[in-house]
Amino acid sequence: MKAVLQRVTRASVTVEGERISAIDGGLLILLGVAEGDTRRDAEVLADKIANLRIFSDSDDKMNLSLLTTGGSALVVSQFTLCANCVKGRRPDFFGAAKPDTANELYEYFCKRIIDAGVTNVGKGVFGADMKVELLNDGPVTIILDSGELKK
Repeated sequence: MKAVLQRVTRASVTVEGERISAIDGGLLILLGVAEGDTRRDAEVLADKIANLRIFSDSDDKMNLSLLTTGGSALVVSQFTLCANCVKGRRPDFFGAAKPDTANELYEYFCKRIIDAGVTNVGKGVFGADMKVELLNDGPVTIILDSGELKK
């Protein structure tokens, strides 16, 4: 399972012209579920993200987590994070989990980040053509892979 975290001052998701979800201050989490990912991947990733100290304290040091700041999370499924671009010029997505499995793990990840203590969690619409808007704060962008975190 892969996640791209973007620290944001605001972010929103629109589907077919309708704003589905929006947050102020926190993290936009783009989540890719790969073939072979399990609930354990979601648990490890959700715990790491909730507690990752990437928000500034009063001394402008990255010393605060999403939990300590009371920040929000907007979780958007993004199978393209599982792209294989090694051969040719067109990525393949054979490494992405099948939609049923990916959706189940996406929903489970969202539940786990709430269980970790993040009180305001917004979501995109799984499988939809989404328009994501954000104002990146910093900018701070971090990539996490559950496979690496489980080592």
